[in-house]
Amino acid sequence: MERLALLSLRLEEDVERANSILEQANQIVVLTGAGVSAESGIPTFRGRGGLWRSRRPEELATPEAFEESPELVWEWYQWRRRLIAECSPNAGHQALARLALKKDGVTLITQNVDGLHSRAAQTEAKALNILDAQAAFPLEVHGAINRDRCSLCDRLTDAVSHFQLGPPQCNDCGGPLRPDVVWFGESLDPIIIGAAQEAALRADVCLVVGTSALVHPAAGLPSMTLRAGGLLIEVNLEATTLTNQAAVSLQGRSASLLPRVIKA
Repeated sequence: MERLALLSLRLEEDVERANSILEQANQIVVLTGAGVSAESGIPTFRGRGGLWRSRRPEELATPEAFEESPELVWEWYQWRRRLIAECSPNAGHQALARLALKKDGVTLITQNVDGLHSRAAQTEAKALNILDAQAAFPLEVHGAINRDRCSLCDRLTDAVSHFQLGPPQCNDCGGPLRPDVVWFGESLDPIIIGAAQEAALRADVCLVVGTSALVHPAAGLPSMTLRAGGLLIEVNLEATTLTNQAAVSLQGRSASLLPRVIKA
């Protein structure tokens, strides 16, 4: 019992320290990964249970697969979209949205394509009676599954929900539409990753949530903040390669910890 009480006290002290660091910071960059959406029930599309029709994501999320069998790739993405549409932002998404809406100098960056940060931004802005939710929209370094992009002219549109006569086409140029996500073997949008790197370099604090920070180049953002003299706060289920460099490392569920760290 004494050990549990000591751990609880230490956690509370770390939460208060993280809150104090965020309150005093002028520029904050937040990097999120799959862990922030796990408690929303977002399915895992890799590893055990991640197979679809005996195929792995690495076989479907590629330009080559889309060129060879666009119907199959589109069927997979429509299935994924239906699953994600049934999920809702959790308390972690909501806390980050409130932080970005109520404090100047906050940049949200996500490796997720589920769109839950943007949905949280809209609902929290409405709750706070803020007309423009733009400040809480994230830089989506891997794209967003709820958008389509033309393979020829790069025009972005809202996701096509239903189609029957083959894969959808662009209304402007007639080119084949594809989900606006970064596939294996493709480069990140230089404008988006460039904006993320600039935010990381000028940040006083980098808050890392739900990511092991192993997938580059997004994984390099926390190190950029550290090299520029900023501090690192980590919220993850377990220790990562960043833990020893963090001013505060909180291990637990982000939906439980973030509302405590980011106080209204």
